Amino acid sequence: MKLAAIDIGSNAIRFQVSSVLDNSQQVLFKKLEYVRFPLRLGHDVFSTGRISSKSMEKFKKLMRAYKLLIELYEVDDYMFCATSAMRESENGMELANQVQAELGVTINIIDGNREAELINRAISSYLTDQTYLHIDVGGGSTELNLYFNGKKLKTRSFKIGSVRVLEHNDSPVMWEDMEHWVKENVKKNYGKVISVGTGGNISKIFDLANKKPGATISLNKVKDIRKMVNSFSIDERIYKLQMNPDRADVIIPASDIYIKVMEWAHSTSILVPEVGLKDGIMLYLYEKNISQQKIQFN
Repeated sequence: MKLAAIDIGSNAIRFQVSSVLDNSQQVLFKKLEYVRFPLRLGHDVFSTGRISSKSMEKFKKLMRAYKLLIELYEVDDYMFCATSAMRESENGMELANQVQAELGVTINIIDGNREAELINRAISSYLTDQTYLHIDVGGGSTELNLYFNGKKLKTRSFKIGSVRVLEHNDSPVMWEDMEHWVKENVKKNYGKVISVGTGGNISKIFDLANKKPGATISLNKVKDIRKMVNSFSIDERIYKLQMNPDRADVIIPASDIYIKVMEWAHSTSILVPEVGLKDGIMLYLYEKNISQQKIQFN
């Protein structure tokens, strides 16, 4: 079985095709193709409320390219999911309808809860019965999920993201709301809180800390990496730290979000499984197809 997941974010659009390896004891997703295209929809939306005509044309070209890759890889099932930028834009649905009419591709514009639910599928195998605060920082929003004794207790999406903060389109009220939510819901009797970080920026911080996937890093280490990165200019981050240009400018505001949430939760370490929305989409598609196959056989 071949599956494709497309994550239409506010800072970039990710495409992945994977082959499913299922030996009845363990399911593995072998990556066949991965493309990350830096189309920053959030730049338009968070400043003007709309996706510009230039970005719309680029977007449709990119969707056409992704559809061709899906056909060339003979993918069995796929899913396009759009998050914060498209769901907030005045013409996001209009763009999705144009893509449907021109390419026959359905773009699912999902809300923050659905986004968190899909990402949670990807991280669940990394969690035990300890207390976790999952922090997913995107370009336009931050999703927080609280786990205690193996169960998700609370979830909330906030309009605070790396692109939004970079371009000063974040609201002090929303920051206060997020701080209040964390302090109210992360209770002392839950014991030690381990943060779980997902998103491209925490993955880059993790990479700069020279850690292996699935390991944890301390809050102090995150702060040290942030300080080091901040000492470099944007050009130096690109050439010396090997960052993509659209990562180099958002990594500091993204770091600030992770750091603030961890401090509010009194969390001193963060687990970085290096998975995200596209991985959750893959799991959803796999489970859906397996369920359908069982129904057919029965």
